[in-house]
Formats: sequence, C-alpha cells, structure tokens
Amino acid sequence: MRYRPISPDALAAELTERVDALTHRRRIAVAVDGAAGTGPLAEALTDPLKLLGRAALHVPARGFLRPASLRFEHGKQNPDARYTDWLDLGGLRREVLDPLADDGSGEVLPALWDAERDRATRLPRVPVPDRGVVLVDGEFLLGAGLAFDFVVHLWLSPGALRRRVSDEWALPAYERYENEVDPTALADVVVRMDDPRHPAIYEP
Repeated sequence: MRYRPISPDALAAELTERVDALTHRRRIAVAVDGAAGTGPLAEALTDPLKLLGRAALHVPARGFLRPASLRFEHGKQNPDARYTDWLDLGGLRREVLDPLADDGSGEVLPALWDAERDRATRLPRVPVPDRGVVLVDGEFLLGAGLAFDFVVHLWLSPGALRRRVSDEWALPAYERYENEVDPTALADVVVRMDDPRHPAIYEP
C-alpha cells in the first residue's frame, strides 16, 4: 500500500475541502471510523467546516452504546460482544442518520445513552440546517448499512493497534472487523494513523 505523508493540520484541511464539496444532499453525514484517534480528527474538522458556512455537529458514537445489561451479557471482556452488541445501530440510525435524509426532520439527537452512568442522556435535539454536516466518530461503523455520505477510515498496523488500543482483550474484535468488513475498501479516504503526529493518506 502506498501512503502520502501529511501533517495533521494539512490532513484536516484536505478532508474539510472534500466534505465541503459534497452538495448532493441537503444535509451530509460523515463517518470517522477506526480503533483510535477518531474523536480528535472529527473535532479538527468541525470548526473549519463552520468557517466555510457549513453548520457542523460532532456526534461521538460512544453516545449510542447499548445499556450495560446488554453490552455485558456475555461478560465485560468479550471481543465478539464488543464487535456485535455494544453499539446501538438502530438508535444511531433512528436518531442521527434518518433525520438527515432530505425528507427527514433535520433534528439530531447528539447522544442517546450515558455509558458511564448507564442511563439515558435526555439531551435536547439539535437542528441541522441545509448544508449542515454531522460527523460521527467511533469504531465498527462500516458494514452495517449505516447511511453515510463520506467515510474516513483510520487504519492502524497490527503493531500500532496493539500499542494504541488500551483494551487488549478487544484486539480480536478489530481483527474480525478487518477481515469481515475490510473497511479500507469501503472508505472514501484511508488514513494510516500509527502515529497521530505523522498521519499518511492511502493513495491507490
């Protein structure tokens, strides 16, 4: 695989330009997918998009985890459950992605579940105007039929994955995702993020 080194600031600028060019729908949904570093990159795109006149909202997928009774039904360190049972795909689709459709309400729920307190967040909905962009970041976002208009996948080499993921027990889940979904083939942009200070964009 051939990668083009790029600075973090230049990466954010290049991705901002590509997202801003998306005008095929009234509102745009962007996924920043990966095992580590997704939140900071989504945040890095938010203000530059606003400066271009695009209302931008960052929605961490962690706000759509399922209740602990469902996530930990097979134990707190079950990699298969981490892969298939932790994220509330239906909630993310219903509360974030469906409202962004051209015939949707345009009102997005920024989080559904507080995983630390294990209870509903009860946050108010946020209106997303025309030309608005919602950036959803998290793990295992691809291959589940979620309607994203643009996808950035942060790829980690096996060694970097072991270094950067704190939950070592979850490594088989990431390996399964790589093998079953092949996120690099589905993403619009693939960024090698072994060292977040020195990213590199995959160029086929």
